[in-house]
Amino acid sequence: MHTARPSARERLLAAADELFYREGVHVVGIDRVIEHAGVAKASLYNTFGSKDELIRAYLEGRHAAIEKRVTEGLAAYPTPREKILGVFDIQGARFQNPEYRGCPFISATAEAMPGAGSLAAADAYRSWVRALFADLARQAGAPDPGALAQQLQIAYDGVAVKMRMDGDPAADLAAGRGLAAMLLDAALGPA
Repeated sequence: MHTARPSARERLLAAADELFYREGVHVVGIDRVIEHAGVAKASLYNTFGSKDELIRAYLEGRHAAIEKRVTEGLAAYPTPREKILGVFDIQGARFQNPEYRGCPFISATAEAMPGAGSLAAADAYRSWVRALFADLARQAGAPDPGALAQQLQIAYDGVAVKMRMDGDPAADLAAGRGLAAMLLDAALGPA
């Protein structure tokens, strides 16, 4: 049986995902992405219009994958409080991958110019994380779910940065999960 070859869009996104994540969006030139994808330069510009839009699409794909992984993973946790801590467990599982290079949104936006597509994609992702924490905090009975969500997001981001900088998955996960548990205890009372 013959399988269809991936479209130019799919090949460009796969190449961007691999190269941008491994080496960085600002380091990898568009010619490398085109060569890696095995498409003509016109395919990139006809499909995305610019490198900036390719970066946005790459980050949107990362967001979708993370959202799917987290949403599916949270099904294993029975209570909202456990689900909040589960977000950190699910994040920590990514740290075990030797190819983990940190948060793609932090990396892509570190040197982004105002108005860059990466900023919009990162904002959408961060809004999703905050909304997830706020929804779970509300379900857990937090008196101020928005404030707790902000605090949990700081812990979530901090764990990703610490892991990228220190590279100690077990310690970094324990620290982040422990901080989240302290925030939950302060907001909801001890479990």
